Amino acid sequence: MKDNSLSNILNQYESKEQIDGQLYTLNLGPTHPATHGIFQNVLTMDGERILHAEQTVGYIHRAFEKISERRNYTQITTLTDRMNYCSAPINNLGWHMTVEKLIGVEVPKRVDYMRVILMELARIGDHLICNGVTGMDSGAITGLTYMFIERERIYDMYEQICGARMTTNMGRIGGFERDFTPKFHELIKDFLKTFPPRFQEFCNLLERNRIFMDRTIGAGTISAERALSYGFTGPNLRATGVDYDVRVAEPYSSYQDFDFIIPVGTSGDTYDRFMVRQQEIWESIKIIKQAYENLPEGDFHADVPDFYLPEKADVYQKMEALIYHFKIVMGETDVPKGEVYHAVEGGNGELGFYLVSDGGRSPYRLHFRRPCFIYYQAYPEMITGSVISDAIVTMCSLNVIAGELDA
Repeated sequence: MKDNSLSNILNQYESKEQIDGQLYTLNLGPTHPATHGIFQNVLTMDGERILHAEQTVGYIHRAFEKISERRNYTQITTLTDRMNYCSAPINNLGWHMTVEKLIGVEVPKRVDYMRVILMELARIGDHLICNGVTGMDSGAITGLTYMFIERERIYDMYEQICGARMTTNMGRIGGFERDFTPKFHELIKDFLKTFPPRFQEFCNLLERNRIFMDRTIGAGTISAERALSYGFTGPNLRATGVDYDVRVAEPYSSYQDFDFIIPVGTSGDTYDRFMVRQQEIWESIKIIKQAYENLPEGDFHADVPDFYLPEKADVYQKMEALIYHFKIVMGETDVPKGEVYHAVEGGNGELGFYLVSDGGRSPYRLHFRRPCFIYYQAYPEMITGSVISDAIVTMCSLNVIAGELDA
């Protein structure tokens, strides 16, 4: 394997073609606007050329995994949506599925379809921001401003489900707190009708734009072999030509019921990552349409009184409801002993939850498989030898979310 250490690069430096004959150290981050988060890259540079890169994470100091060992299972939901906050509902619902696997709960079919609708809306919102910012970082800010409008429409739908917009605390163990509201039905019907032509305008703006293509084709390339070695998943892996998607490989929430394809690229560069996310947005629209048009009748939650808050009116009037409300809020319910792993296809790839229970009221151990933390390790390799402008668009196309790095 090639030695990319700083000492080796410096030893070879004199024999290489030089730009100005002097090395510089540049701190890209931790608060540089182009990093889109609180993390640092220490670059050794010869003029504009990057000779060596070393990344630093840990500036947020949140320790979610350790905090989870002192929180009950319901309270952990609010920690998960602060990882990839661009698609928080996927984090929330993935955690609920993990707990349901541990306690052996099977949710109604309606819950599966409701979850699919909301997770695919979250995927669209995540990809809109990633690709909009990729355009912005290459000099085209107009597309991002229009895509922010579309993301706000998705947030309006979140608000109808849970009352929140960005960090959502979406759903409950066993299902949802409430069914879709009449306003939600109105909003999603309008979204399915009007979003495709608006998104097509964004596609027309960038996908075949010669300036954008020149800026992104060949930037931040990684091979399928190297991506697999690092543990890439999600759009960043599929851009290299590997068609791995958790929704197909290990179906959950009845994803096997829906007809969709897995977009893949060929070269694993910034442009391919952009295009894979573009095509996934179209596929998410297809999935949402299928789920909404075939939304089953039935309950919007499973029969799990130990985890599902009773109706507020009953809490005020019935002793049993008051007791259950207290037990759930205070985490007074023990769960079975066991060890489970559950993964969902997050906005950035395989988002996994490794949960170990010793039979108590909090996890004995909980580990989050955060896609960003895994593929960010490859960033130095992907930008070494390139110029600083390519490093910026490469970072953006990877969709590095600081909240997923430091959990």
